[in-house]
Amino acid sequence: MRKPVLAAAAVTVTLVLAGCGSGEPSAGEIRLRMIESLTGPERTKLIRSLLKDFERAHPGVTVELISPPLDSADQKITQILQTKKGLDVLEVRDHTAKSFSNNGWLAELPTTGWAGWADLTDLARKKAVEVGGKAYLIPYGFYQRTLFYRTDFGMTTPPATWQELYEAGKKMTTGDRYGYSFRGGKGGADYAVMMISAYNGDAVNPEKSFFLKDKRTIFSTPEAAQALDLFVKIFKEASPPDSVSWGYPEMVQGFTSGVTGMLIQDPEVIKTVEESGVTAWATAPIPKGPTGYAYQPVGYAGWGVTSFSRHPKEAVALVRFLSEAKQSIAFAKGNSLIPISRQAQSDPQFSQGAWRAYLQAQQDPKQVITIRPVDYPGWSQFLVDSDRDVQALITGKKSTAEVLRSWDAFWADQAKKVS
Repeated sequence: MRKPVLAAAAVTVTLVLAGCGSGEPSAGEIRLRMIESLTGPERTKLIRSLLKDFERAHPGVTVELISPPLDSADQKITQILQTKKGLDVLEVRDHTAKSFSNNGWLAELPTTGWAGWADLTDLARKKAVEVGGKAYLIPYGFYQRTLFYRTDFGMTTPPATWQELYEAGKKMTTGDRYGYSFRGGKGGADYAVMMISAYNGDAVNPEKSFFLKDKRTIFSTPEAAQALDLFVKIFKEASPPDSVSWGYPEMVQGFTSGVTGMLIQDPEVIKTVEESGVTAWATAPIPKGPTGYAYQPVGYAGWGVTSFSRHPKEAVALVRFLSEAKQSIAFAKGNSLIPISRQAQSDPQFSQGAWRAYLQAQQDPKQVITIRPVDYPGWSQFLVDSDRDVQALITGKKSTAEVLRSWDAFWADQAKKVS
């Protein structure tokens, strides 16, 4: 049964590549093929303008950009990679980096002899080598959460801790208004984990974020129970009842429509809030736990080079070009990303206004960036199971103790599988 499936995939790949071409390259011309994953009209337009700049700086090299539909883009990329032909540069996401590298589809990017490497922020360099200690991609920006709050709800000073967020949210909750945009749907467990991590404080091992420095899981402590109990109270006493099923769009809509006064989300929300017409709002770093620590992973993606590229020198040059200060800052601005260039810290867009909270968080040693446990075989399954458990928790079908026992047992077992 496998052969027909692979044949169909090959046909799909052929159609994707053929549909994006513009004829064979002329004699002496080098054509690079590049594919993006997080496609969108404005984003693609921006990438194409940057590629034109690259072509002007590299006479004789042209770049063909492949932009599959967003919902199927990662599948299309995988299908093309399986053929090991017709692709030079690709978008690599945090959740695809390991599988792509393990399959031998990514080339290691040389970082020595490139001045742009020194200009990358510490976070960008760290994430570049997150998989296997080798630079299989150069991140182009980050999604890091911050607290959005509406000053027209009476809040002048943002909550510094999760307990303060609960108290402020409860105070805001009156009539048709609520204090907090709770995420009870898909992705909701991530917020519970953030709180549990914060309550465990400096006992957390940031390099193995679901574990403590003494190798127990973060779910095994009394502090974890305190955090999860508060998580439920925030839902029941400071959030809209229908947020039991809210995902990203509903959370943001709740905030911009005036239903909720606080929201914790990524920087792409800044543009959405600005365009919504809401004027009385501000941002602050995410709340901390009782010992003064906040923990969160960051989402990211970047540009990589295929191991089978026919033009590896030019492909690496393209990745470097897109990763250098001018281009990477332009891309971060256009996509509401936390930039990878140190030079962005002096750029007004990132050093003032709503963006300032992200830089403040990065400069605070107790606002810790952790590494998601993607290397563990059960990671994908936990994403599904934990969201289901959060639903059961906030609807009263499971207790805090039951959820934590389950999560602790799951990750204790995962630790044995990779030891």
